[in-house]
Amino acid sequence: MYPDSDYDVIVVGGGPAGSTAGALLAAAGRKVLITDREKFPRFRVGESLMPATYWTLERLGVLDKMKCSNFPNKHSVQFFAKSGKAAAPYYFSRVDPHESSQTWQVDRLDFDHMLLRNAADKGADVFEEVRVHDVLFDGDRATGIRAEFKDGVKRDIAAKVIVDATGQSALIARKFKLRRTDPHLKHCAFFTRYKGARRDEGIDEGATLIMHTEAEKSWFWYIPQPDDVVSVGVVGSLDYLVKGRSNDPAVVFEEELALCKPLQERVEGAEIVHEIRVLKDFTYAATRIAGDGWVLAGDAFGFIDPIYSSGVFLALKGGELAADSILEGFEIDDFSAAQLGKHGPEFVEGVDALRKLVYAFYDPDFSIARFLKRFPEQQENLVHLLIGNVYRHPVDGLLRAMDEYRELPKYEPIVIDTSTG
Repeated sequence: MYPDSDYDVIVVGGGPAGSTAGALLAAAGRKVLITDREKFPRFRVGESLMPATYWTLERLGVLDKMKCSNFPNKHSVQFFAKSGKAAAPYYFSRVDPHESSQTWQVDRLDFDHMLLRNAADKGADVFEEVRVHDVLFDGDRATGIRAEFKDGVKRDIAAKVIVDATGQSALIARKFKLRRTDPHLKHCAFFTRYKGARRDEGIDEGATLIMHTEAEKSWFWYIPQPDDVVSVGVVGSLDYLVKGRSNDPAVVFEEELALCKPLQERVEGAEIVHEIRVLKDFTYAATRIAGDGWVLAGDAFGFIDPIYSSGVFLALKGGELAADSILEGFEIDDFSAAQLGKHGPEFVEGVDALRKLVYAFYDPDFSIARFLKRFPEQQENLVHLLIGNVYRHPVDGLLRAMDEYRELPKYEPIVIDTSTG
């Protein structure tokens, strides 16, 4: 069985961004094809959700499934200093008592599969194990894809709009050389999973923990998962974690673990149940979010360092906003770059707000505690930023205060170029 030869929209990539865009477009009555090169369920790192994902999950109609899942509830994030001393947890509900302030620590194996099935339930045609070799163009306008199916059959499939949600493969961004790495955040991660590691109790059981190592050259994430499993990863600069270090990821991971006493205490006696893997090039963005007949969503557009777990949130939100721009395009029969990228400025404004918070975390002279002592009125706004409320709550006052407190690295704003070509 193969897909039809013509669709309203083809979504390349079935991860959170692609599944979100595909589900919303299909639910609105558009003829949608979603392809992915892998067979679901498949493993992905990036398990911690920001609370603000609630609103897209609600629109997708999957909140009841999330509430009935075995995903641990996440109420807060807690930071540990290089000394090992823990700061008070940031409880999201203290600034927003709505149920959206409780989110989840998800196993992406199951979470992504649920979102893809939801898109199929909404009416999208979903085909897995399909390799998309190219996006087809008529002049400057995208017109379809060239796909190869698992049996080796190759087909050209047409569509009015192509959504590139191919993750870090970034099919279109690489084709047009649009991708740009953030020079201030060239980091990598070594990560694994433990079974039987120690967790806190009660409301803190599902908290995300962020632990600095002794010299503050790296930090660990500690994210509870279902079935007594915890996701653990260490993040640092490429220069620090890779250059001059062992080629064995397990050796590097153990060397960093030896520099993080609070983590040692939590994993003592626990069993590693996942090979130690490495991810590089965390922070990048494309210089365009759309062109005539195409739009980028999720990691195909950009990604920010994982310190605040913004990856899935921005993928969901980017897929949602892209779907809205596309649906409006169908209403007015306009599939130009300007229309398909209409949401770009709003989306990037939120991305840049989160980016500034990341810069502050990595700046050795930026102390959140001292910042809040000087600007106590920004406590609530800071938690809103940790929640991910960059599209629902104004954070410009917080960002101005951060600029006044400490000059952070300058990153040339992403240019949302919607010109033709």
